[in-house]
This record gives sequence, structure tokens and C-alpha cells, in this order.
Amino acid sequence: MSQKIIPVHSDDKHTHEHAGGRACMSRRQWLLSGGSSLLMVSLGGLPGLADAAQALKATYPRQKIGNLSALKEGVPVDFNYPYPDVRNILVKLGVPAGAGVGVSKDIVAFNQQCTHMGGPLDGTYKPQHQVLGPCPLHLTTFDLTHHGMVASGHATESLPQIVLEVKGDDIYAVGVMGLVYGYNAMTAERSA
Repeated sequence: MSQKIIPVHSDDKHTHEHAGGRACMSRRQWLLSGGSSLLMVSLGGLPGLADAAQALKATYPRQKIGNLSALKEGVPVDFNYPYPDVRNILVKLGVPAGAGVGVSKDIVAFNQQCTHMGGPLDGTYKPQHQVLGPCPLHLTTFDLTHHGMVASGHATESLPQIVLEVKGDDIYAVGVMGLVYGYNAMTAERSA
């Protein structure tokens, strides 16, 4: 048994009413309402959202990792943070980036282990595209201008981004956004 669909308003081709008198939302209206809800949440329309974002960032002791004057565009600087065996890069991208610091907001730092299976990303920075990768295990590449999000490959999570602060000419690492591969939690006290 099929239901007859009748337009509710002749000028609104996206709102329909089933023969039983029940109004129906079109796919477009449903998607737009979902997008509006997402926008409200992302703009802080719900209480406690700032607390949730803060929970994603682990704070560590402040550690100097470089100098603004020593950075050259497209040339990454290796450093370990927050633990001696966690490898990261600090890089001046040359284009503004999410959570970037410096005058041009183009200085960022990221962990160098693929979030898929922990493959090493050391030496894979591509300055012409501002990406890290591909991972030698499954070819995942990460976009450093967009918080280390996956550009291609098998990984489903962004690279952990190192939170940076600038004081004068000094660049400091002060926290980590995300979970470094191989750790079940990012805490100031390293678990055994």
C-alpha cells in the first residue's frame, strides 16, 4: 500500500504531508536543521562545551622547544615532549594554521607517530603541501594547517597537536591536544 504525498504549500516544494495528514520533513530540511544544531554547539550555545574542549587537552610542564628567530619556513625542528620518547616536530608552515602561533599564526607542532598503527612519520614533512606523511605502514597523510586532520589514508584520528605559547622570541610547549599512539591517557604523571 503506497501513501500519496501532497505538497503542504505550493511554493514550498520541500515540505510534504502524507495522505493521513502528518507533516514530513524533507531530507534537505533535516540536514539544514542538523547543521544549525551543530553550529549552535560549535559556537558555545550549550553550557559546559568549553569544559569538554578543555578535557581534550592535557597540560604538562612548560618546556622551551625553539626560538622564533631560528625557524625557517618549511624546515621542521625535532623535539621530544611531553616524555623523552615522544617525538614531535615544530614547523613554520608559511600559511595560517589551526592553533598556530607567531605573527602569521603559521607555527605549529605535532606528534610524529601515525594515529592508525603508530607508524613513524619522522622525515615525511612536505612543505609544498603543509602535510606530514605518508605513513610508511598504510600511507596516511595529515594536514598540518587543519589541526593535523587526516588528508588521506587509513587513520581515523587527527595527529596530536602540541599546544604552543610564545614569550618574546621563545617558543614553549605547554600541552597536548589528542592522544599519542601507544598511550591510554595523556597525563602529567606517566603511567608505567
